[in-house]
Amino acid sequence: MTSTTQPSPTVTIPDHIAQQIVLPEGHRDDARLFEAYRWLRDNNPLGVAEVEGYDPVYLVSKHADIMEIERQPHIFSSAGGEDKGRFNPILANRAGDEFTKSINNGSLRILETLTYLDPPEHTVVKDIAADWFRPANLKQWEDTIRGLAAESVDRLLAGDGKIDFVKDFALQYPLHVIMSLFGVPESDEPRMMTLTQEFFGTADPDAARDDVEPLTPDAAAKQWVATIQDFYAYFDALLMDRRNNPTDDLASIIAIAKTPDGEYFPKEVAYGYFIAIATAGHDTTSSTMAGAIHALAQRPELLSRIKSDLSLVPNLVNEALRWASPVKHFMRTALEAYELRGRAIQPGDRFMLLYQSGNRDAEVFDEPDVFDIDRRPNKHIAFGYGPHMCIGQHLAKIELRIMFETLLPRLEAVHLTGDTKFIQTNFVGGLKNMPVELEFAGR
Repeated sequence: MTSTTQPSPTVTIPDHIAQQIVLPEGHRDDARLFEAYRWLRDNNPLGVAEVEGYDPVYLVSKHADIMEIERQPHIFSSAGGEDKGRFNPILANRAGDEFTKSINNGSLRILETLTYLDPPEHTVVKDIAADWFRPANLKQWEDTIRGLAAESVDRLLAGDGKIDFVKDFALQYPLHVIMSLFGVPESDEPRMMTLTQEFFGTADPDAARDDVEPLTPDAAAKQWVATIQDFYAYFDALLMDRRNNPTDDLASIIAIAKTPDGEYFPKEVAYGYFIAIATAGHDTTSSTMAGAIHALAQRPELLSRIKSDLSLVPNLVNEALRWASPVKHFMRTALEAYELRGRAIQPGDRFMLLYQSGNRDAEVFDEPDVFDIDRRPNKHIAFGYGPHMCIGQHLAKIELRIMFETLLPRLEAVHLTGDTKFIQTNFVGGLKNMPVELEFAGR
């Protein structure tokens, strides 16, 4: 918050609550994290978190407030409005932001991707691939996706069922799907897997790069930038190949897109799209899938019910999205004075939109801490809301639906065989380890 006045005690959030939510380490403990979200919603739904090393930020915990902010990008900016690159749409500590600015001409706009853009620029860039991601177009890819799902399940059935569901299955299938539709050779998928895990695991020691010194204040930002540069190096060859030899894949749609002036978009715009698709199009889907299977492992009667009526799978997908909410936050910054939930908002005030918290809001969802596939309506905001609502939401739902339609009839039971662990991140992620033993039907 850039206002010269200090937050009053009634506005400031207790340190232990603020640290649980703001710090990546707090997201390793799912139970305490959701207790902190609940405390916010009940006691201070729009309070200020003051955590050492970070600028003060409003924590937005209520569904209605998140939607109110998201629908008004002219007031609550992702990146700075006309002053592009002034703000970071992803929460970083001060040291990380200073490092980014030091290597990027003073700008925090390190990627030319939708996350870092405000309308009308956001609208122009989003339109590059908007038609490809529409349900009517995606329908033609369903048979391809179903074939990829069948291959994944067949490989699973060839084993003994004792796996880490996240590492051995949930991460693999969505990556294979998105890379196949994107046009990336299967032989390059291991490289993409490594980069996507480094991209979202900047604060997790298990995903640290060898070329970044760990435990320094700016380590996460350095890993973020280094991973982006590695993506650029790979995608440059793909971009030029598709411009010279376009095909019917998604990479070609993006590579040959032109500005209203008839010129190719700058390479950096294509790189930004490629990175967003390779990362968000993969990791969020895998986190949702793992969250659903974890819930079904604890509810064997629900697994049996869905197996006997696969028309319930879309309901399972929607509830899994609400339940997992793999995109934990995005940041917005006020461009003008505004009143929100009785608070006098000033230009420059920062907001951390807590989608996971909004998706457990009892004012919107009955019994929000119950996994309920019969929830009607299910107004989750796992894909965000407003102009920045996820462009890939329909593809994610199709991938999940087809996988569950393929996998669940082959499953008799899912047994958790060890402790589950969550990735250490306050941005995008979910379960990173889930040891299970799968019982297959017909064996």
